[in-house]
Amino acid sequence: MRDGFVKAAAAAPHLKVADPAFNCTEMISLIEKAYEGGVSIIVFPELSISGYTCGDLFFQQALQRACDEGLGRIAEASKGLDVLIFAGYPFQHRGKLYNTAAAIWNGRVLALIPKKNIPSYGEFYETRWFAPSPDENEWIDTEHGRVLFGRKTILRFRYPSELAVAAEICEDLWVADSPSIHLASAGATVIANLSASDEIIGKEEYRRSLVSMQSARLSSAYIYADATIGESTTDMVFTGNSMIAENGSMLSYASMLDGGYITADIDVARLSSERRRMNTFTSSASGYEEILIDNKERDIVLSRCYDRHPFVPDDEGERDSRCQKILDLQALGLRKRLEASHARTAVVGLSGGLDSTLALIVTVRAFRMLGKPLGDIIAVTMPCFGTTARTKGNAENLAESFGVTLMTVDIKAAVTQHFADIGQDPEELSTTYENSQARERTQVLMDIANKEGGIVIGTGDLSELALGWATYNGDHMSMYGVNASVPKTLVRYLVRYESEIADEKTSAVLRDILATPVSPELLPAKDGTISQITEDIVGPYELHDFFLYYMIRFGFSPRKIFRIASIAFNGVYDGSTIKKWLITFVRRFFSQQFKRSCLPDGPKVGSVTLSPRSDWRMPSDAEASLWIEEAESI
Repeated sequence: MRDGFVKAAAAAPHLKVADPAFNCTEMISLIEKAYEGGVSIIVFPELSISGYTCGDLFFQQALQRACDEGLGRIAEASKGLDVLIFAGYPFQHRGKLYNTAAAIWNGRVLALIPKKNIPSYGEFYETRWFAPSPDENEWIDTEHGRVLFGRKTILRFRYPSELAVAAEICEDLWVADSPSIHLASAGATVIANLSASDEIIGKEEYRRSLVSMQSARLSSAYIYADATIGESTTDMVFTGNSMIAENGSMLSYASMLDGGYITADIDVARLSSERRRMNTFTSSASGYEEILIDNKERDIVLSRCYDRHPFVPDDEGERDSRCQKILDLQALGLRKRLEASHARTAVVGLSGGLDSTLALIVTVRAFRMLGKPLGDIIAVTMPCFGTTARTKGNAENLAESFGVTLMTVDIKAAVTQHFADIGQDPEELSTTYENSQARERTQVLMDIANKEGGIVIGTGDLSELALGWATYNGDHMSMYGVNASVPKTLVRYLVRYESEIADEKTSAVLRDILATPVSPELLPAKDGTISQITEDIVGPYELHDFFLYYMIRFGFSPRKIFRIASIAFNGVYDGSTIKKWLITFVRRFFSQQFKRSCLPDGPKVGSVTLSPRSDWRMPSDAEASLWIEEAESI
């Protein structure tokens, strides 16, 4: 359970209707097998001890006695196992019969959680046998010891402290005011649903959507265990459609006709972080009771997969749709800024690299939305000491293919004069050497925008802002930064998408830009080729974007980020490489906050942005030692 992970299982055992002895034997076998596999929570279907389809046999004392004995057997079998078990159990109490989830831990029945919503429609007729849950909890004495009886029950683990589990039963999920809403509000991060949902055409897709959405709206995990083929087929068929979802994502899903179980690694620390971030997530535990599960911390081998590029969908169709939407959002943001500023022109510093290419693409789209002539876009190339013929040529060809106005301002003489003014040795390839060029470029762009009645369009992307890979008051500054919330890994796909829908001439230029190494071109070229490759200096952008996503979006610690990065990039980077660049990321992220504290405006297009006016507020002089020490200790 290190790093907030817990392995959970949804089980669908072989069963026989009205044969608790057989059913419990099957359940115990699955419990032992799942525990050996690292499972800490296992959920069985509704009325799994007796079978859901017993009908009027539920009134038979012989069946009830057998169910009581079966529950005792499961409890006894759980001794010494750090696994929380939810078993479906018919329970008699004060002249009523209740459909309950029996919560079992390490030899004890801790709670009996009754179903609230008892259906009597269509093929369901549960009100014939079962009473709905009482409104309030009570402690009662049973042959299994003193237990908490009531639906307002939460079982909280000692490790990890964010793991708090509650249960509802089948129909409880399908109603408007489901118990899980209130259980989540009371602190439950994981909801178990013991279900017996029969299969009819169209129901599987709806049920899957329902579980996924419930986990999303509750910022929770949802473990749904469904009855399988062993139930009576007199009027219904059950197929064991079980699933485990987390905050809207389906982690595991299977139709278990022949019994078995599915597992998933739930990240309860991530769920807890999401709730803290959302100030609209309500919290109210009045009337709810917690039972502490004093477990031992247990590490697990993670089977969970992580995308290497969390900002970029794997599915090609989804990726294309995302790219189109992002380009539209960027262009709409710029369109509004152009209108509000009464700008006649837009000025883009065009280097022939990916970021400035994307900025020009967005500017062209915005001008088309406004019905403005593309000739009013001024693309400025500013060759200097590190400019190569390839990048300069691509900038010129791209401007021509889009039909925008191209200006070339050679800044070598101006920068050389500036070196003389400040006493900078032009042979000393220092930070001053590089930044003087970047600031001169920005001065040129700003002054052209003043002269032509326009605004300067920023080209810097989210990854550069995270690393501080920008010159303060140089390329760091603009009048509207269209790429401000677009990470480098996504920039490439946006440009690639544009190349696929553009005319052949434009597409050819874009393809060559995509094949060009990422570089600020501030150091002299070697034999006409780029000498300063960004990723050789700061590290692979795909790693930095991965670190950025999980550190900012979910607040993960360096240790946890390293752990999941090792899974995502297995076979691509070894552990020492990941650790090296993680330390670099943390150092740069903290030390470069001062640049992010005064960013120009720019549109938010994804779930992560570093704008000081919206998603990220951080003091520029915050200490990084906690994060760096943890990263170095890995």
